[in-house]
Amino acid sequence: LLLGRPDPLHPTTLIVTDAFPLPIEGFETRVIADDQAVVNHMIALNESLETSRNEKFMGWYHSHPFDLGDHSHCFLSQTDLSTQLQWQRAEDPHGNPFVAMVLDPLRSNHLGIPQIKAFRAFPPDYQSPIAMECPDGTIEPSE
Repeated sequence: LLLGRPDPLHPTTLIVTDAFPLPIEGFETRVIADDQAVVNHMIALNESLETSRNEKFMGWYHSHPFDLGDHSHCFLSQTDLSTQLQWQRAEDPHGNPFVAMVLDPLRSNHLGIPQIKAFRAFPPDYQSPIAMECPDGTIEPSE
């Protein structure tokens, strides 16, 4: 889990201040998580942080340690995208925007600098008010 807060000067910017691992075991194509164990861990962690920190849980992180190749493995898989949308639907309405971060550890080690990206997800029914707008905010020129 990621701990942090929105930037008071730039509300669309999220500041990550800390990261905490969850009791989850991951493989290349799946993640094994005992949902009750994860929930209990999150509750205990939240209770201990409430007395000492002002930040909130505001995201989650994981790695994609796939083969070292020409391109970064920092992306959201379909499972990751579904997970991110669940978090956003649960947290965003309460003023707690949630972010997903993906780290490519093999590429990071090879290049000597962190290869990490942060993501927010559009709901499946989202229609941009701007024609040809891509998820990153760029505009794709029409042909």
